Amino acid sequence: MMGVLKHLSALLLFSSLHSALSEVVVKFDPKCKGFFLDEKTPNISGILLDGTAQNHYKPICQLFNNVYRYATLYDTANRIPVFSAYTFIGTGGDSIKRPAWKIEPQLDEETDPNMALATPGINYPNQAVKEDYVGAEDTHKVNRGHMFPNEHASDTESKNSTFTLTNCVPQAVSSNAFSWCNMEKSVKKILENNCKDANNKIKAYVVTGAVPSNGNTLKNRVNIPSHLWSAYCCYNRNLEKWMAKAYWSENVPEVCGKKRLKPLALTDLYEKLNVIYPGGEVSVFPQQCSSDFQLRLAGEYLDLDGKDGGRDGQEEDDECACPSGKTVKQVEN
Repeated sequence: MMGVLKHLSALLLFSSLHSALSEVVVKFDPKCKGFFLDEKTPNISGILLDGTAQNHYKPICQLFNNVYRYATLYDTANRIPVFSAYTFIGTGGDSIKRPAWKIEPQLDEETDPNMALATPGINYPNQAVKEDYVGAEDTHKVNRGHMFPNEHASDTESKNSTFTLTNCVPQAVSSNAFSWCNMEKSVKKILENNCKDANNKIKAYVVTGAVPSNGNTLKNRVNIPSHLWSAYCCYNRNLEKWMAKAYWSENVPEVCGKKRLKPLALTDLYEKLNVIYPGGEVSVFPQQCSSDFQLRLAGEYLDLDGKDGGRDGQEEDDECACPSGKTVKQVEN
């Protein structure tokens, strides 16, 4: 009898240790709730409701070098993120060479709480691995597109942490290289110039997500999304207003230099997502972000037609290069 009790005690101890290590849970851990405005997670019908993930969706507190960097809701059936959420507090750190892409061990019942390199010879049925993307540019014209972009990270280690396959989706190469890239750079400038907290420090909340396609996959494993979206919300201390805008992009090849992503009101994004996720009202941010904020913002540049400089849109940025390696100006000339 004593032996049985000791065995049961050992099992309970192992179970509690495993639970303490794992950062993949049914609800987002309070330790990473700070990446959401007012600690309120998005609501998406059938996926995430009042902070509780449904079915095969897994909340991840993205831990790198024992520091929480951002939060991701991951779809283990389609092997892509539903979204990644992060706080934008300005950018910094060193420029980094692209590091090796990491995976999330807990999604496949490993115990390491930090994101890590995949272990050779181990099967990872619940998430994408680097082999899924081999040859993808040739076969599907896609590559790995960040949800939390490294250029929005505040330090070198946070930049490194964005290179995990749980934070990326197969994205059209030309979109990733230009229109989406320019949107990310434009949003960075908008947030730097407009978003301040009570201590006059840069602070904004950003959520970027992907909509799965109907059966379009890499190697019958990783879903190639039909659309990508992104939204931000922050308090504009100068105007004493909460401000929020969103972006929506079809995930298809584009003629480099010819497409600009138009900023949307948050309500317009919700309308699009409600069509895709019926059965409830989608919300990304709390109520204070829901107003249609249409004022001109510092950091916004060209309109879609390139006229009336200074209105919503993106500037041409030579750092966002066409897939050929040529800039937009080089292509157009």
